[in-house]
Amino acid sequence: MTAEERQFLLTAAWLFTRHGQGTRARTLMEALVEDDPRDGVSAIAFAERLLDEGEASRALEVLRMADADPALAHAEAVLESRALRLLGKVRESESRWRRFLESRKGAARTWVAES
Repeated sequence: MTAEERQFLLTAAWLFTRHGQGTRARTLMEALVEDDPRDGVSAIAFAERLLDEGEASRALEVLRMADADPALAHAEAVLESRALRLLGKVRESESRWRRFLESRKGAARTWVAES
């Protein structure tokens, strides 16, 4: 699949999501991730869809297989933290978020209080 085709399908999935067609959006996102599990943009979009449907463990699998661009670090951290929390792993969720903040600001400047 070419980059243009991937972008078209991802845009179509976004439009389906915006217009309440979650099943169609999921089908497109799943196809994109199956075609290239390392595509960070598609993985993040699919993980968000999975989390909206309560599939936290599958969302984590998808995120962990992907190679997300550093520009997507924030989205990846939010989704991983959310998935871990949905799985009842509160400490891991907080730790994941704290690691992201520290990578962005440094440990001394994070506003997340230690528990």
